Amino acid sequence: MRIALLTEGGYPYATGESGVWCERLVRGLGQHRFDLYAVGRPSSTGASPPLPPHARLVRAADPGSGSGNLLERAARRAYGRRDRRRFTEAYELLAAGLCAEEDAGADPFAEGLYALAGLARERGGLPGALRSDDAVRALEAACRAPGARRGAAAAGLPDHLAFAEHLEEVLRPLSLDWYEEDALGAADLCHAAAGGTTALPGLLATRFLGTPLLVTEYGVPLRAHYLSADRADRSAPLRTLLAALHGRLAAEVYRRAALLTPGNAHTRRWQERCGADRARIRTVHPGMAADRFDGVGEDEESGDPTTLLWVGRAEPAKDLIALLHAFAEIRARQPDARLRIVAVPARDPGDDAYLAHCRGFAAQLFPDEAAGAHAVGENPVSFEELGGPEAPTLEETYASGAVVVLSSVVEGFPAGLVEAMFCARATVSTDVGAVVEIIGGTGLVVPPRNPRALADACLALLRDPGRRHRLGAAARARALELFTVEQNLAAFRGIYLELLSRAPVRHRPGDGALFAHPAEAHVPGSWNPGAVTAGTGAPDA
Repeated sequence: MRIALLTEGGYPYATGESGVWCERLVRGLGQHRFDLYAVGRPSSTGASPPLPPHARLVRAADPGSGSGNLLERAARRAYGRRDRRRFTEAYELLAAGLCAEEDAGADPFAEGLYALAGLARERGGLPGALRSDDAVRALEAACRAPGARRGAAAAGLPDHLAFAEHLEEVLRPLSLDWYEEDALGAADLCHAAAGGTTALPGLLATRFLGTPLLVTEYGVPLRAHYLSADRADRSAPLRTLLAALHGRLAAEVYRRAALLTPGNAHTRRWQERCGADRARIRTVHPGMAADRFDGVGEDEESGDPTTLLWVGRAEPAKDLIALLHAFAEIRARQPDARLRIVAVPARDPGDDAYLAHCRGFAAQLFPDEAAGAHAVGENPVSFEELGGPEAPTLEETYASGAVVVLSSVVEGFPAGLVEAMFCARATVSTDVGAVVEIIGGTGLVVPPRNPRALADACLALLRDPGRRHRLGAAARARALELFTVEQNLAAFRGIYLELLSRAPVRHRPGDGALFAHPAEAHVPGSWNPGAVTAGTGAPDA
């Protein structure tokens, strides 16, 4: 099977979780051929790792590369009178769908989107047209039309210009040269590693070429847009328009995808709220490497029985302040308790500022004990960095504590919680995101922003070693059953075959006669050597 894998600045460029998942998927399903399409600027500027023989990078839509030059050339093309009218009519439909409170009957946003895609495919010139005065005037008229959203109606010229610039960036995939028989048209299936803009080329391949689209989401791009820090600098009308754009695009992707595979029930609920059909949703938990934690998970007696452990990225959403409040109460009731806060290396400047704020707050809570970067045994709270001398590896870090704590107020799929489960650690977590789905009955869950409940749960486990060990063993068994790389690959192996079995037979130029290449001819190896005629791949008559 030939799979077109769509990623956003991801594999083979990215080094984060998205790139790791794509790497495992491609290498684990070696019986298929993977054509890689990278949408957006690569998230890593370093050299990409070598690809396996059955994978190749076909297109990379980086604005600074050759595809970026393609977009620049397309932007410089000017429309004639007929094409300008065609563009204006399509843009008016799209803008009406964005600005209207409710759609009646046909979806004008989708109709306008596909009309713009058809114009870009036939005539080019779309990037420049999207930034033109015609586009701004059409948007202004839609915002002020009867029945428009109240927030959109309040938009002024600066909002219209800023939105036109953002829309051009979001719709750049419409102007790519990917929708031909030698590109996405050659694929049996498009697999998008995220929704939104990443899945847009697959959406157009479904529209123009009939290629089935599979969308996998381990986070929710729409939720990430709503929570983006950039929104604070934008006016309320502009935020309304941008929210409508990303919401309509997500809904259209969910509506047209052959199958959606959210990584957890939290993501699934977002998809359903955006209009996804439950019959076309199948939860596939992300796969994580479990073997690296075998040494820790098999030793139930490891770890200081008085130490609480927090591991993750230090940012406000993790609510370390509430954790420190909770630990102050724990310390008052159990004086020998210790707390290790192990932060992964900062990616954003704000992470360092937040961590410094937490250090200062810990010093105020424990003024006589000089909380800081000393050994855990000398201070009630220690702040360390993963990879440093106190926490050289994840395995050694998890092995050092008795209870792992997650105090977040916002989460998607907390991978650190799964890592703690692989290590057979009892956990105390706040009820956010996919936490309850991950934990099941193998850990304690408390409401977020409730230091008293967090302290009570932690003390309950610190004071009961037998319960800690039972919960830790159950957590490890659950993680090995649901969250390994093997279960993830097995799920997608079956999904690929299922989607291909539903798709109609497609005859491509150059294939020769219809049905000249039966499915059995593509099975690697010799499935029945004695019954196969040499050179034909068909059983003996």
